[in-house]
Amino acid sequence: MKNETLLKKGLLNEWFFNKLAIKSIILIAIACMSIPSTLLAQDVKYTRPAWQFGVAAGANFNFYRGSTQNLNADFTSPTTFHNGNGLGLYLAPVIEYHRPNTILGVMLQAGYDNRKGTFDQVRTPCNCPADLDADVSYISVEPSIILAPFKSNFFLYAGPRFAFIRDKSFSYQLGINPAYPDQAPSPAVTGDFSSVNKSIISMQIGAGYDIPLSSDSHKTQFILSPFVSYHPYFGQDPRSVETWNINTIRAGAVLKFGGGRKIEEPEKVVIPEKIVAAVPEVTFTVNAPANVPAELRVSEIFPLRNYVFFNIGSTKIPSRYHLLKKEDVKSFREDQLEMVAAANQSNRSGRQMNVYYNIINILGERMAKYPSTSINLVGSSKKGPEDGKEMAESIKEYLVNVFGIDPSRINTKGQYKPELPSEKAGGTKYLGLLREEDRRVSIETTSPELLMEYVSGPDAPLKPLTIAIVQKAPINSYVKFYVMGADTALDSWSLQITDSAGISENFGPYYQDSISIPGKSILGTRPEGTYKIIMTGKTKDGTIITKETSTHMVLWTPGKIEEGTRFSILFGFGESNAVSVYRKYLADVVTPAIPENGTVIIHGHTDIIGDPAYNQKLSVERANEVKNIIERSLSEAGRNDVKFEVHGFGEDKSAAPFGNKFPEERAYNRTVIIDVIPTVK
Repeated sequence: MKNETLLKKGLLNEWFFNKLAIKSIILIAIACMSIPSTLLAQDVKYTRPAWQFGVAAGANFNFYRGSTQNLNADFTSPTTFHNGNGLGLYLAPVIEYHRPNTILGVMLQAGYDNRKGTFDQVRTPCNCPADLDADVSYISVEPSIILAPFKSNFFLYAGPRFAFIRDKSFSYQLGINPAYPDQAPSPAVTGDFSSVNKSIISMQIGAGYDIPLSSDSHKTQFILSPFVSYHPYFGQDPRSVETWNINTIRAGAVLKFGGGRKIEEPEKVVIPEKIVAAVPEVTFTVNAPANVPAELRVSEIFPLRNYVFFNIGSTKIPSRYHLLKKEDVKSFREDQLEMVAAANQSNRSGRQMNVYYNIINILGERMAKYPSTSINLVGSSKKGPEDGKEMAESIKEYLVNVFGIDPSRINTKGQYKPELPSEKAGGTKYLGLLREEDRRVSIETTSPELLMEYVSGPDAPLKPLTIAIVQKAPINSYVKFYVMGADTALDSWSLQITDSAGISENFGPYYQDSISIPGKSILGTRPEGTYKIIMTGKTKDGTIITKETSTHMVLWTPGKIEEGTRFSILFGFGESNAVSVYRKYLADVVTPAIPENGTVIIHGHTDIIGDPAYNQKLSVERANEVKNIIERSLSEAGRNDVKFEVHGFGEDKSAAPFGNKFPEERAYNRTVIIDVIPTVK
């Protein structure tokens, strides 16, 4: 009976309004298709419209809570109805104002808002089933504040809801007692609810995404915006008596249109090597250094993060970690891991990550070598401590069965989240990646034989490895591009680099004042070449600025070998001051390793989580804090002979030490790398 009520009284009653919504959408689509084709041939560009007008159509998923029995003065149900649900139509015109590339805007929707539904079936004293349908609809006025946190097509919105009653009817049906199947059914009782609130004030919050249907060569642009919103129960009591209230989830789309503003193309000014900017606060220069004839052989102090990351939904050690058979343990040596390979800073270093994927084997070898050491394995899982402990037990079982470690030396426990979680309280962005990182087992110990020197605490890395690599091109051989004033005047900028044969490559977008690109990324295998370079910047109000110059580049080639040392400092998610735990390590280990009149090249990196501009700033802050600590330590030792170079690469994938696919790769990309270079004699 209830299903028939939903079909006949719920869905079929929506036919008229669905037909009206479909007609509205078709009319706007026809208008979109009727735009003169001559516009397609124009080179004029337009911004996204600030003012937009359209129509919203969607479905209200209504959830009834509370109780109702006295339906009106003429009829009271013999049994109280409680919960229920239903589907209703939403149809409304929309007006929106949101300037391009800004965070805040406003929106107004006002139209038909159906909150119909069917209460859960109940049994009356005669053991007869009873059904109650409610057809409650409003004219709703919903003003909203728009928030586009990334200045992108994704947006959030929230605001009050003012609703004025339009329909308040009900239909009550008493069924047949199963004990008397031949009994004639009672006629349905219909009418209007009494004591209905004529108007209500509540709220709504939602999210949407703008999908452009027109290119930016059209002044009139059409946009389709799918959305979903939530209307909580408070303020949504249909009646002034009893306890019935409504929660609603609305899903639908808005088809809207508006007129964009013409983008004026600035005049290009061409001056070799240096540009006199059309906009005074932005200048563009290129520095392509001559060959730096030195091959840098680096002895790297590679840190070992004390984490083993587990896949979502599994308590087994992931297959990307290298696990040995018992007979292979005797031939395993951490100092003989395959590490002698190219570790070009512009590439991901797979062999370095190979070291990390041997972390459990390295731990097992060290515990076998130092029988007095002990560890705590702390598993963290959002599923609960039992799941976390099961992850820790899988590592313990491996160490005991393969490396023969005494079980009493390994303590395991589980908890909901790590002591230093990546997911912060109140965070709403990138939760999938951050929760993936928090599903891990932390290796904690107080045994100095296992710990990194001068570092302690639950997040302390294990003692690092020393590995030998060759850096193919030193960072001071990179081509540098300067757009002075970009961080304040531009939203972003990019490069088009064209060789003498007319072949172009694009680089960017970038957000900082200067960037460095390895010469090989531009030249390839060519020993040298002259290139035309066009910088295209986008101002914060959407205006496009272009600058052009040319430069001659020379491919770096190796000469005599220089010996150097590389250290790495690891950071937590979103942190720039994590070096406080490394302060003594930087002062007592790194600083004494800097030779007289040496050069220290410091470069900061981040993972791909977060806004690129924020990550760029964060990488510079990390690098500068490391520099400041080393400078203070040198000063305390009476030294001022060291030259510093500081670079921040942000999340730049071409410069990232590792990939970003797995949580351990992202953890190692949150780093500051310190290259200690001796004096060239």
